[in-house]
Amino acid sequence: MTAAAAPAASPASTGEQPGVRLARSRRKAELSLLLLAMVLVAAYAAMIEAKALDTVTSDFWVPAAALGLVFLGLHLVIRWLAPFADPALLPAVALLNGIGVGFLRRYDLAEAAPAERANLAVFAGTGGRQLAWTLAAVVLAAGLLAILRDHRSLSRYAYTLGLAGIVLVMIPAVLPGRFSEINGAKLWIRVGGFQIQPGEFAKLALLTFFAYYLVRKREVLSLASRRVLGIDFPRGRDLGPVLVVWLVSILVLVFEKDLGTSLLYFGMFVVTLYIATERVSWLLIGLILFFGGAYLAYLLGSTVGGPFANFYDRAQIWLDPFAEPYDRGYQLVQGLLTLGTGGLFGAGPGGGQPNLLPEVQTDFIFAGIGEEIGLFGLSALLVIYLLIVERGLRAALAVRDSFGKLLAGGLAFTLGLQVFVIVGGISKLIPLTGQTTPFLSAGGSSLMANWLLIAVLLRVSDGARRPVTGGGSAARPGGGPPEQLHGAPTEVIRP
Repeated sequence: MTAAAAPAASPASTGEQPGVRLARSRRKAELSLLLLAMVLVAAYAAMIEAKALDTVTSDFWVPAAALGLVFLGLHLVIRWLAPFADPALLPAVALLNGIGVGFLRRYDLAEAAPAERANLAVFAGTGGRQLAWTLAAVVLAAGLLAILRDHRSLSRYAYTLGLAGIVLVMIPAVLPGRFSEINGAKLWIRVGGFQIQPGEFAKLALLTFFAYYLVRKREVLSLASRRVLGIDFPRGRDLGPVLVVWLVSILVLVFEKDLGTSLLYFGMFVVTLYIATERVSWLLIGLILFFGGAYLAYLLGSTVGGPFANFYDRAQIWLDPFAEPYDRGYQLVQGLLTLGTGGLFGAGPGGGQPNLLPEVQTDFIFAGIGEEIGLFGLSALLVIYLLIVERGLRAALAVRDSFGKLLAGGLAFTLGLQVFVIVGGISKLIPLTGQTTPFLSAGGSSLMANWLLIAVLLRVSDGARRPVTGGGSAARPGGGPPEQLHGAPTEVIRP
């Protein structure tokens, strides 16, 4: 006779809650993807040295190992403080950040004298500074996760954050050019050797305020006055908030001389408004207002000059950069030629000439990378960005409170819009802007602000995926009993 097979251990028999098992499996998946990302970063560094130096030094792996330790620390923080968070966010962002550090190291090699390249320290130059900024940004993100245990607590400080965001936006506009202007855009605060871009942090503060405001006002803003071509348009009296934000964005365009920042602020408000009300008419009104304002600024720049002149010049360069390829249009022309040189497959990591492209370490890093990895490689990077945005939107759909939905949806869209603005400028789809490519470009302000954005998305996704217990019952997503609805927060849903 054969012995009967022993029954499989159930969660109840092992004493393990289904939610705990679910969280553990997600963190294991996150760790596996993170290790894969760091292997790809190390391979990228090795290929750069093989092409640029004709050899692979013995310490090529050190930056990837340092990044791996930093990201592993954040993984442990997430495992402890946000165990149900989306497991794909950290590995995707870590891969982008690692590729950015690797390319900046490649830029340092191109800038160094040929005889000194093989002996260039791995922590020197722009790549070394970016590595240090990555450490600071990840520590900041971990600190936010430790302080912010519930994303809904941000709503308590919505008005304070809104005021802080406006102040941060306006500081560069009122400062003299020598303290705030780089490449024609007044986006910085520069004191001695220190510089910071406050607008990167302002977008997070303003978006938190927008989410809170629209949660409270969405019923009013959802009311329609008339229907045109099947689209319900809002009442005229409800256009006030949109007009105020539009006016602020136009002032940013004029006084800070930057189309990208203006588009970013106005775009994230209009899209958050659309998420709150589900009215397509708000998107149409937003597009008409913004492009109408930009066209008006262009016309005024061509006639009266003054604060509109810079935007007019940028628009002229965008319309025909080859009219002055060695003067005003030089940067855009070089960027287009760099992308064209890369072709489909690129010259290979380390095979390009990034030192010939102005501002390749910041504004034009996407073009510099494209020369070496080609169209297919750039498409892969865009897919990674798309994955991050999709995961953010998924968290917005899954979270149970309205504030979290607007906050996560706005954050995800803002990241996607920033990528569109910078890639559109480099590829001549829209005029050039002063925006940086998230997680790739050199600079501490952008890196820290975007890691804070990811930390908030992790916190929202943790709240969205965390099992709901009802009356002390087991977690529902893991297969436990259905959620008990008595005492749960309710919400009126419009038909």
